[in-house]
Amino acid sequence: MQSFPAPATEMVETMQAAAAEAPTNAVAFQGCPGANSHRAAMEALPEALPLPCFSFEDALDAVKDGRAGSAIIPIENSQHGRVADIHFLLPESGLSIVGEHFMPIRHALMALGDGPFTAAYSHPQALGQSRFFLRERGIVPLSHADTAGAAAFVAEKGDPGLASISPPIAAELYGLKIIENDVQDASDNMTRFVILAPEPNDPASLAGEDAITTFVFEVKNIPAALYKAMGGFATNGVNMTKLESYQIGTSFTATAFYADIIGAPGDPAVDRALEELAFHSKELRILGSYRQARARN
Repeated sequence: MQSFPAPATEMVETMQAAAAEAPTNAVAFQGCPGANSHRAAMEALPEALPLPCFSFEDALDAVKDGRAGSAIIPIENSQHGRVADIHFLLPESGLSIVGEHFMPIRHALMALGDGPFTAAYSHPQALGQSRFFLRERGIVPLSHADTAGAAAFVAEKGDPGLASISPPIAAELYGLKIIENDVQDASDNMTRFVILAPEPNDPASLAGEDAITTFVFEVKNIPAALYKAMGGFATNGVNMTKLESYQIGTSFTATAFYADIIGAPGDPAVDRALEELAFHSKELRILGSYRQARARN
């Protein structure tokens, strides 16, 4: 397992020890204490014990290994799109999506010194969400494993010419000064997180609820395969709120799709649409059905 910056190590070890005492109540997240995923975990599952993990893979492994009862992972951002690699990691994990959480994102520029700054560290998503701010000031964006870890790294380096783009709480945790708040380029910057667990929700428990079902599929390599696969949703009146493609392997001949629909298995219309999709697909895997945290209109 990769290591956290020294200023974060004590807090990480304390949280890991608490989670080890009650693993079924622990929620794994990627990043250092103070990261956006830490905040999301506490908002979505306020009674859970936060378990910081260095990478997304580590957070998912913590659930698979029984060191946490659930994990919370960012999946997409309103400004910067899909979180890299997450569509590969979720199907491979064997875990199920059991919930979602939407969280407004605020970033601050923080440092030991007052500037000028030659570079700013942060997670690639945060750098992308603040790219105009950084470009206007001539600050070079440099990638780090997570937003709060970037703040801890800047504190560890001790260079007053370095800054980080991090959640405001990270400045307090790691002894930095906030140079400027709200440096994200869009005021409505929002990230969607999904909550993962070893077992899926029973779709029957969602009857009468506003539910989302997430799945991945690969269509057969024939003309109009995607058109035919999608036809069942239109004819059965099932609303598809998300459809994204991604490549499988290095041949660029096999394309998989990630999708969200409104509804859950057990609804006759959803069942008919998924049956038609399966007929036109080489593979179909449902990742989970869960209550909507935010209405899709």
